Amino acid sequence: MANPIPFILLGLLLASPAVAAPETIAVWKSATCECSGNWVKHLQANGSAVKVNATEPGALQRLKEQAGIGRKLASYPTAKIDGYVIEGHVPGTDIKRLIAEKPEAIGLAVPGMPVGSPGMEQGMTFEPYQVLLLKKDGTSEVFATH
Repeated sequence: MANPIPFILLGLLLASPAVAAPETIAVWKSATCECSGNWVKHLQANGSAVKVNATEPGALQRLKEQAGIGRKLASYPTAKIDGYVIEGHVPGTDIKRLIAEKPEAIGLAVPGMPVGSPGMEQGMTFEPYQVLLLKKDGTSEVFATH
């Protein structure tokens, strides 16, 4: 009698779901914003596929409002991935953590444009900052501190 183990393994391989490719991060930014372009390069260097959408300021503001980003949390650029919105210079590692943990939330934000955040590097100068988890009820909490 033939050994059934190879056939069982083949059946498991064929029945297993394929590993999904990482989802593309859609980024909306001003065509002339160099720091947002540097943030895109940061995401790509961290293994993310990125689709950049050059956007006029008025359209970008409407996108933020539709996503539930209030003025006090607003920054540049705005991105979307896996049903979440990413506002500002959020590190790629925090985006990957968000996708892995899948919290009930709108997304992540880094308000303002802190020096030293991805895309905002200025030599050795670094301003500590927080990445906020934006909750669906309009509140936020600290997701990460850098």
